[in-house]
Amino acid sequence: MLSRQVATAGARVGATRGFSVLTAAEEFPGLPSTSPGEKKGSVASVTTLPSGLTVVTENASLTSTVSLTFPNAGSSSEGSSEAGAAIASRYLSFKSGSGLSSALIVRNIEDVGATPFSSAGRRGATVGFTAARENAAFIAPLLATECSFEKWDVKEAQQLAAAEAADATSNAQVSLSDQIYAAAFGAQSAMGRSYYTAGASRAAIVAFYERNYILNGAVLAATGIADHEAFLRMVEEEFPSSAPGAAASEGGAAYMGGEARVAAPSTGYAHVALAFEGPTSAPLMNVMKHCLNNGSAMPFAAPGIIGVYGGSEPSGASSTVDALSNAVGSAPSADIVAQAKAAAKTEALTALDSGSQSLADAMTASVLDSSGFSAKALAESYDAITADEVAKAHAAMLKSKVSLAAVGDITDVPYQATIASRFG
Repeated sequence: MLSRQVATAGARVGATRGFSVLTAAEEFPGLPSTSPGEKKGSVASVTTLPSGLTVVTENASLTSTVSLTFPNAGSSSEGSSEAGAAIASRYLSFKSGSGLSSALIVRNIEDVGATPFSSAGRRGATVGFTAARENAAFIAPLLATECSFEKWDVKEAQQLAAAEAADATSNAQVSLSDQIYAAAFGAQSAMGRSYYTAGASRAAIVAFYERNYILNGAVLAATGIADHEAFLRMVEEEFPSSAPGAAASEGGAAYMGGEARVAAPSTGYAHVALAFEGPTSAPLMNVMKHCLNNGSAMPFAAPGIIGVYGGSEPSGASSTVDALSNAVGSAPSADIVAQAKAAAKTEALTALDSGSQSLADAMTASVLDSSGFSAKALAESYDAITADEVAKAHAAMLKSKVSLAAVGDITDVPYQATIASRFG
């Protein structure tokens, strides 16, 4: 009975309405394909313009991040009278310039739904945004705005820099980082001085900015750009076209190896870091960092230095130093090197898939390190590292003088001379 009712109902519906023989795509125009083609890999292109600006783009990201990095706009490039100029200059990003007010610059960015960002540190500064692909080229010229240093903009930058510096001084991890640089390069050197310094004068900020925020030597990285050549034409037409000035030189400092301690007994905790001079190759440095990774020590690496850090209750500070010393003093075995290579390579390649801003950062770092970028070349740079290279790099690391940084309740932290004797 039920089957006959269903059949009758089906016949009645078919007789009154009729069924279309159109395909889904014909009946519903614009419907996404149910059988998409094979996903194409990202293609990167790199070009250095007559201005000295290097432009690197890739074409596969679903959103676009465009970042302009000034590699010599970090605090290591501050002159003796410019302390604090780097952190203040960061807050001049998207401020009045090139005939545009701060409000108009921000409104243009917000009108296309873009998210701006800026950062700076000891080495370099970056300004950029993340937006829909179709809007990237439209607002990219705003990154190269020539700052007019309006009084209110500079005043606000000084205030924001002071607030950030104040927050940093209350953070034990930031203080430890500052102290390890001071120990490694000397507290009064360009690299040893803290980035988190307030009080730069207007004259110092202007001089620092005009010397270091220039296109010659800078890197413009853009993700999600379908046509590299069209993007280049936009840059040549819209970015400042004046003759390139001399590329700014980064304030350097030779690795020294020393000690820096900040006593703060009220914290009830001891933070300790040991560092050595590291290799110049970024992939080798990353593999070395992973070789130092064990349960009792946390590894870190930055251009020029590599090491480990840890912390404990004040009474356990001496044992913490022992654990850190053992972590860096033991030569890595072939198995450890193999594991470290795999971890470092995975970390580097994962960064390429962690969002368009992470990809733009990786592209910029690769260009600054090797003047080019490709995911294949990045992977091959890790594959090419041998256990023998790591062993030699580790031996060279230990031959450099150990640097010690200690922050907190550090009464029981041994002094650098005592620790140095453990490494010969």
